Amino acid sequence: MLIVVPKVLTKEQVAASRMVTDDAKWIDGRATAGAQAAAVKQNMQLPDSAPEARQLSEMVLEALFKSPLFVSFALPLRVLPPMFNRYGSGQFFGSHVDGAIRGIPGTGARMRTDVSVTLFLSEPDEYDGGELCVVDSYGTHEIKLQAGDAVLYPATSLHHVKPLTRGFRVASFFWVQSMVRDERARTMLFDMDQTIQKLTTSLGVKNPEVVGLSGIYHNLIRYWADA
Repeated sequence: MLIVVPKVLTKEQVAASRMVTDDAKWIDGRATAGAQAAAVKQNMQLPDSAPEARQLSEMVLEALFKSPLFVSFALPLRVLPPMFNRYGSGQFFGSHVDGAIRGIPGTGARMRTDVSVTLFLSEPDEYDGGELCVVDSYGTHEIKLQAGDAVLYPATSLHHVKPLTRGFRVASFFWVQSMVRDERARTMLFDMDQTIQKLTTSLGVKNPEVVGLSGIYHNLIRYWADA
């Protein structure tokens, strides 16, 4: 399942981010790719150790965890510090599946990648091409969002970024290890949580059916979650 989380960053936060990234020193994106990905990857990336990358990473994480939609969908246990990339004219990222395990910088710890996240920092009219294309059982989804919006999708998905033909595409990308490993279970929990929120709005938080359904939701979390 794929969802869009709108307005993770405000327009002011996007503008502040772009002021930082426009002046940043970018490196070849293949420096952080595995062997398979490096063979099909042509973009630029901010070094993880760069002060501006750490500054922006903290801002993105703080904003993301304020989004109930993100938390409901991802059920995050660990989040890799956000990274930042830039595509210019002619650059692209060919079809690949994200690596299953990532090291968490500066900790020596590792995490499983369950959910992939791309947060767009360029407006769609700033560049041509550059669509994120995610393949699932329903076909290929082409994604090109407003600056500040994020897309979340299973890290098991085959995906690619189309070549740019004009401008620059700047984005943040990272992964989430969910408390619930199984994608189908996460999808059912997400659908149930969204239904509970709608029923709460129409019936009230004290409605017996809402309370009962909420109890089932939390008991399923207990059954499936690793925390």
